[in-house]
Amino acid sequence: MTSTSFNVLVLCTHNSARSVLAEGMLNHLAATRGAAMRAFSAGSAPSGRLNPFALEALSKAGVDVSGCRSKSWDEFTGPDAPPLSLVITVCDAAAAETCPVFFGGVGQPIKVHWGYPDPSNAEGGDEGKRRAFELTRQAIAYRMLQLLDLPLASLAPAALREAVNAIARS
Repeated sequence: MTSTSFNVLVLCTHNSARSVLAEGMLNHLAATRGAAMRAFSAGSAPSGRLNPFALEALSKAGVDVSGCRSKSWDEFTGPDAPPLSLVITVCDAAAAETCPVFFGGVGQPIKVHWGYPDPSNAEGGDEGKRRAFELTRQAIAYRMLQLLDLPLASLAPAALREAVNAIARS
């Protein structure tokens, strides 16, 4: 595996909030570091719309949201899909959501679960949701920075799997 082909797919059921935050943050952080890593996001049952609080949190962090859209994971299972190195699910099992499992795509990506509570369910009206989305964005950014710090080109698949799982525990 080379660092020039490290593609990450972030999955959540509706692809409207957490997975969009993760895609935006990883692409933004990778670009600022000049890292050859690309993030995508998708959902098992995409809502077709993006949560405005997710877009607001990303925009306030300096992330370009112009290309963001809610999409199905089916886009990543065909022969024209980008080769995936890593698939991350971000839905929180404790919230009793149906967490998607990635079944296809090109190659056999490493799969990991990095659960985050759904900020869409935050209490306190719009301000409570804004706070929850910003905290979720920050938590996701922290893990994405750890991912970007890994020596991807020199890690064997088993070592990469362990490193990514260690990030999940952080």
